[in-house]
Amino acid sequence: MKLSTHVAYNGNCEEAFNFYKSIFGGEFDTVQRNKDIPAGVPSPAGDNEAEKILHISLPIGNGSMLMGCDMPAAFGEATRSNSFNISVSTDSEAETERIYNGLLAGGKVNVPLDKTFWGAYFGMVVDRYGVQWMISYDYQQ
Repeated sequence: MKLSTHVAYNGNCEEAFNFYKSIFGGEFDTVQRNKDIPAGVPSPAGDNEAEKILHISLPIGNGSMLMGCDMPAAFGEATRSNSFNISVSTDSEAETERIYNGLLAGGKVNVPLDKTFWGAYFGMVVDRYGVQWMISYDYQQ
């Protein structure tokens, strides 16, 4: 079993994923636009949404996948809440700092990066796209 994360954006999915790619590295596994939907296949996307992202995926780490799309206008606006975070477990303090600071660019701190009582180097940020992240390095590895 594998768990992947999918996030919907309001027209800036491609920009967000290029930002994530600059932090996590790698190459996109998939990039599909609404214009790639075959003729005759129903689509909620309107005519002015042809260039918007239908599906994008970025492999991260060992088998994890970050996926996203631009929310079709017919579905309403994509919203963020404070009830979920994307959690990233790293292999070192240095990697934790690099990812934390990268995601923080243009965003805000929810929990400062620091050593914790549970044996981790941990912090939380909200990135410039409103996505909440938890970055952690476990000292007990």
